[in-house]
Amino acid sequence: MTTAEQRPGAPVSGTNGSPASDRPGGSGAPGAPGSSGMSGGDGGRPPRRWLKAVIVFLLIAIPAGYLAISAMQSRDGGSEKVQAAKAKGLSAGYPSRVQRRIYDIPVPPNSLKVASYETNSWKVSSLYVQFVTSRDGLDRFLAKLGTGPSALKKGAVTITDEQAKKVGWQVGAAGHDWSGMVIKQKEPQPKLRITVRNDNPAHPKVYVVSTITP
Repeated sequence: MTTAEQRPGAPVSGTNGSPASDRPGGSGAPGAPGSSGMSGGDGGRPPRRWLKAVIVFLLIAIPAGYLAISAMQSRDGGSEKVQAAKAKGLSAGYPSRVQRRIYDIPVPPNSLKVASYETNSWKVSSLYVQFVTSRDGLDRFLAKLGTGPSALKKGAVTITDEQAKKVGWQVGAAGHDWSGMVIKQKEPQPKLRITVRNDNPAHPKVYVVSTITP
């Protein structure tokens, strides 16, 4: 009688005396290679190429989107600035006392159709002023600037076309009696361009552009 027959239920040992379930590759070892619970191949997760593609796309698309938005904002902002500049112009009324003092434009009292416009930049600041006064008022205005009506050169239009366009002045238009002068002063005092329309000698219309260069 064999040993197995003598002890019923005893596990059958392998060739080396160990139970079959303890041997590597045995069917009873959970998680062993080749068991039904493992997937085939290298045992790792399949590479997610689509995720990499999405990340690369976002890395390219997001900065490009920001650049496009910034460009549109800059363009819109520039358009708004241009429109705002076009909307600006002469404001009716006397310039403030501070402006008149800084820009050296002593507008005569009781003047009519007084209007002004100021521009400022880091390079230059200018004050545009127009008014209608009497002959005596013009004389007093020029006297405060250290000059007189004799310094006005007949036919001279001293305000430039570029300056005139900023405020819609039609200085130099044909069919009018013009005279003008330029008052240059030592910096930082302003430089004044004065043009007078003498169509009505008793009530000349005066145009002044005073420019300060910081």
